[in-house]
Amino acid sequence: MSAEKKQILIADDEPNLRRVLTAQLQRDGYEVHAVEDGEQAVAALGEHHIDVVISDLRMPKLNGMDLLKHVSQQHPDVPVIMITAHGTLDTAVEAMKLGAYDFVTKPFDKTEFRNVVAKASRTRELSQQDIVPAADEQGRYDIIGQAQPMLEVYGVIEKVADTPSTVLITGESGTGKELIARALHENSSRRDKPFVRVNCAAIPSELIESELFGYEKGAFTGAVTSKPGRFELADGGTLFLDEIGEIPVSMQVKLLRSLQEQEFERVGGIKTIEVDVRLIAATNRDLLADIHEGRFREDLYYRLNVVHLQLPPLRERKEDIPLLTGHFIKRFNERLKKNVQGVSAEAEGRLDAYPWRGNIRELENVIERCLLFCDEDRIGVGDLPPEVREGRPQAEPPSAVADTMPGLGDELPVPDAGTGLKEAVREVTARLEKELIVKALEQTGGNVTHTARLLKISRKSLQTKMKELGLRET
Repeated sequence: MSAEKKQILIADDEPNLRRVLTAQLQRDGYEVHAVEDGEQAVAALGEHHIDVVISDLRMPKLNGMDLLKHVSQQHPDVPVIMITAHGTLDTAVEAMKLGAYDFVTKPFDKTEFRNVVAKASRTRELSQQDIVPAADEQGRYDIIGQAQPMLEVYGVIEKVADTPSTVLITGESGTGKELIARALHENSSRRDKPFVRVNCAAIPSELIESELFGYEKGAFTGAVTSKPGRFELADGGTLFLDEIGEIPVSMQVKLLRSLQEQEFERVGGIKTIEVDVRLIAATNRDLLADIHEGRFREDLYYRLNVVHLQLPPLRERKEDIPLLTGHFIKRFNERLKKNVQGVSAEAEGRLDAYPWRGNIRELENVIERCLLFCDEDRIGVGDLPPEVREGRPQAEPPSAVADTMPGLGDELPVPDAGTGLKEAVREVTARLEKELIVKALEQTGGNVTHTARLLKISRKSLQTKMKELGLRET
């Protein structure tokens, strides 16, 4: 299937503001759902695959803070942007400390608003790649794993969690770096203070300074009010800078100074602000190679590298694969309304032999795909995607359809004489889309809302696709 538009939920009791924001976001390519109070917002979150929530602080029935609490509990990966008037600025800052992604102040600058939504949308996209822990699985610190490399990681966490020392977490993509950062925070005396996460890869380079340090009113075009940065919001707690290797060199010297002195100035400001922040940084890049190439400052590297935690790739902790597989089966059984009991011995052998370039994230995706199409009580070899069955990792990420359909690419029909390439591709895509939707409908008992959530598209998009494919009239 083609890439779906990101879905934005606007909750505000002012009709004119809803109309203006809806029109602007639709022009920017988003699919927008607008509601007038918090209760309707909660219902919309259950109905649609929402990527970003934009909420007013003051609304009837359920206010913005209560909506924020609901999203934090039920949809923790969905960023919430708060809308506030000047008189409620302190409340907006408090909302950010409680987990809101950002806030915009009325009247807001159009460019600033678009940038905040774009960053939140990108953060949501990246957060969907994160690995979610489970407290009832075998391991420690809500992390699954008993292999020797993980025991060594647990040992480091135990020694350094309740210290102010900076920690640099490195490892391949998909190894669970944010889980380790959260474990360090939750097992420290700062656990009741904010844990503020910044994905540096999601922020345009020209905005990184104002994002980290905040800005004063009038500092640049569109700065209609002062705004605290992530360092201020993390005061007393932990600041987690994910993908730290993406910070531009021009900003690295300012970051170094703020770490050394625990103080900084907002963009456009002259007042020095002191903070007490414990920094944890993470990257999947080789920072020493970046230093050699002039892309990362050596002095900043050594300031970050007080404690170095190297996370092992999954191929070096294969004895944890059955534990992780069991955890993912349990999770997706609940989500997909399935009752798969485990993995056959032969399929387990294939999982063990596969190199897992995408690490735990890739394993998670594979298990979800297997449960979607598994018709027995155990996952068999035939339920595994071709690359896992054959032990040949894909060089490039598969397309949206290939990533979901088992066996895609094994046999594709040869176009008839006179059939153009584009038409042949459309025919094959339509056939695969239809097969996928039918399978998903079977798994959800024909429930369109649950099917849309399973396929990670909006209910409206699914209904349109079903009508196009002759599956059901909308």
